Amino acid sequence: MNAYVYNDARFRKDLEKAINGEYSAIHCYAKLANLAEKETIRKQILEIRQDEIKHFQQFESIYVSLTGKRPQPTLTEKCPDDYKRGLEFALQDEQQTVDFYLEIADYTTNPYIKEVFRRAAADEQNHAVWFLYYFSKTKS
Repeated sequence: MNAYVYNDARFRKDLEKAINGEYSAIHCYAKLANLAEKETIRKQILEIRQDEIKHFQQFESIYVSLTGKRPQPTLTEKCPDDYKRGLEFALQDEQQTVDFYLEIADYTTNPYIKEVFRRAAADEQNHAVWFLYYFSKTKS
C-alpha cells in the first residue's frame, strides 16, 4: 500500500470515523432486525448487517496496516428503539455514509483503498434503498 496514505492525518481520522460508523451500524442493525415483524425483512436487515461486518473488517485491516495495532471502535450514535424511527435513522445514515466513502475514495491515492471505499459506498447505497423501501411500507 501507498506509504503516503498511511502518514496522512486526514485519512487516519476518516478511517477511524468509518470504523466507528460500521461498528455502530452492526449493533444498530441487530437491534433493528429484532424489531422487524416480518421474517423476510428481518433476514434482509441481517444481510445488510453482514455487509457492515465485512466493511468493518476491511477498514480494520487497513487500520492495522497503517498503525500496527487494532482500532478501539466506539458506538457513535444511539440506535432508536422504535422500528420506524430506526429505519429512518438507518436510511439517513446510509445516505450520508455513501457521500463520505466516495469522498475518501476520491482523495486517496492508494488503488486498493480507493476500491474498498468505492465498493463500500455502492453497498451503502443499496442498503439505503432497502431501508427506504421498508420505511415507505410501514404505517405511521
